[in-house]
Amino acid sequence: MKTFLALYMGKPTLEPVAQPDPVTIQKGLAAWTQWMTDHAADVVGTGGPVGTTKRVSKAGIADTHNAVAGYVIVRAESHEAAARMFENHPHFAIFPGDSVEVMEQMPIPGG
Repeated sequence: MKTFLALYMGKPTLEPVAQPDPVTIQKGLAAWTQWMTDHAADVVGTGGPVGTTKRVSKAGIADTHNAVAGYVIVRAESHEAAARMFENHPHFAIFPGDSVEVMEQMPIPGG
C-alpha cells in the first residue's frame, strides 16, 4: 500500500468564504461522516479543514492565500485507486469546494 495526501481545494482568497445554508451543512456533514466511515480502513490521517495561510521565506513572514481548504491522508494500492476514493466526494458534490487533489507521499531520499 502507498500513502497519499489529498488536498481539498476551494477558492484562493484572503476573505472568509460564505457558509452554505444550515440544511446543506447538515447534509454535507452527514455525507462527509459517511465517506469517512466507508473509507475508515484507508484513512491513516483524518486531517481536517485549514485556516488562513502565512508564507515564510527569506524575505520574512507574510499573509498569503491559496486554494487549500483541508486535507486527509489515505492509503491505496495505486495513485488511480486513491483518486477514485474521492469521486463524488461531499467536498465538491455538496459543499462549494472545487476539487480534491491527490498526490503520493514519496520516500525521503537516502532515508
